[in-house]
Amino acid sequence: MGEHLGQEFMMTVGSGRRSSCSSEPEECSPGAGRNAPGSSGVTLKKQIGLVSACGIIVGNIIGSGIFVSPKGVLENASSVGVAIIVWVITGLITAIGALCYAELGVTIPKSGGDYTYVKDIFGGLAGFLRLWIAVLVICPTNQAVLALTFSTYVLQPLFPSCLPSDTGLRLLAAICLLFLTWVNCHSVRWAMYVQDVFTAGKLLALGLIIIMGFVQIFKGHYYWLEPVHAFETLRDFDVGLLGLSFLQGSFAYGGWNFLNYVTEELVDPHRNLPRAIFISIPVVTFVYVFANVAYVTAMSPQELMASNAVAVTFGEKLLGVMSWIMPVSVMLSTFGGVNGSLFTSSRLFFAGAREGHLPRLLAMIHVTRCTPIPALVFTLISTLLMLCCDINTLINYGGFINSLFYCVTVAGQIVLRIKEPEIYRPIKVSLAWPVIFLLFWAFMLVCCLCSEPLVCGCGLAIMVIGVPVYFLGVYWENKPRYFHITIGKMTHLCQKLCLVVYPMMDENLETGGH
Repeated sequence: MGEHLGQEFMMTVGSGRRSSCSSEPEECSPGAGRNAPGSSGVTLKKQIGLVSACGIIVGNIIGSGIFVSPKGVLENASSVGVAIIVWVITGLITAIGALCYAELGVTIPKSGGDYTYVKDIFGGLAGFLRLWIAVLVICPTNQAVLALTFSTYVLQPLFPSCLPSDTGLRLLAAICLLFLTWVNCHSVRWAMYVQDVFTAGKLLALGLIIIMGFVQIFKGHYYWLEPVHAFETLRDFDVGLLGLSFLQGSFAYGGWNFLNYVTEELVDPHRNLPRAIFISIPVVTFVYVFANVAYVTAMSPQELMASNAVAVTFGEKLLGVMSWIMPVSVMLSTFGGVNGSLFTSSRLFFAGAREGHLPRLLAMIHVTRCTPIPALVFTLISTLLMLCCDINTLINYGGFINSLFYCVTVAGQIVLRIKEPEIYRPIKVSLAWPVIFLLFWAFMLVCCLCSEPLVCGCGLAIMVIGVPVYFLGVYWENKPRYFHITIGKMTHLCQKLCLVVYPMMDENLETGGH
């Protein structure tokens, strides 16, 4: 019972990726290992193929940002040309980071992404802090923002002359979250159909924007793309603001590491993990760069920076009566984004619970559907609570820490190479790539600290609060007997309500896959 103390404690204080298991009951049959202690014999199965893996990466990266507010990069860049260069460079850095994560993903072939890697390389406290900030801030705020953006674009046509009520927006966002949580709980296949279809939808919409941009260029509307005008300064050059421009661009690529949250459920991860990265990151980079090129063929930099919904403004200028396509595209993109975020976040919490850093209940799966229902419900509840908070402030606090853990994770790749050079690595990238990635993000973090010291300080404070929580909840093993009895009864009751059991774990995962 001692190994689950941290989980039990987190249940007390907290009452506060696409699964590869089949959605069909007969396919989720017990397997070998039925007699293992604490194991039901029921396990998640590998069912995420290459296409769905690409859908997870692309669908999680492309949210509302490229449609709504790419102006952040341009506002901080010194010119249109510099802004486009920023989009290209951040795409390349994203690809480098994804390759580093690919090596880690097949070397430590367990779900949970950077949380798992940090925990295995640097120890339980470091891993817990990564999970703590994700549970408390990053995952619920990301889902809440996407759901609110979805509800905004759904309700806006009903309120043409005014803004929708805040209560209405939050209510519709909650309905969206409830529906998609039900889909993910009911069937893995349904969740993946939603992800694949809506990822295709948003790519088609962005493809339309890019095609219209090329049409504009062929018509001669490329004033701001000519070198003499592209690098015409919009303001005085400032290194600090350039760093913020890169930061805005990097945030737009956020989600590139989400496939690592479901490594265990990938079909042939040694091949499909890097393949999905090689396909998805260049596609996203191409789409982001040429969508921004398209925007400046129809709008001046001043118009682009004045718009709060760039794609909508772009559609109004070029599509006429068909301009409704752009807000619909934003709705499709955010709806699919909510689904992908719910899916991957629940797998992160599932992995954390399995390692003893969250309640044991969250590491259980449905006996026939093989979906992690408790983790999905926990994700839903945390996001619904976030709808009642000042989301934007929390995003700023969590963003700095999230970036910091990117650096910690990739630094762990170098540490692992030094500490355990003989580990079998199906993918082995040059150490030059993690060094480049670390230098880039060190520059980003310094820019953050210089420009927003209070925000960064608050983010660090939230992370530091996790230290006593770890020592009380995970490290302290000799808790009173009544505590274990109470939590055990609560867990047993929830098991009956959700029909969930603790899954069997693959032997390769138990040994880290080494």
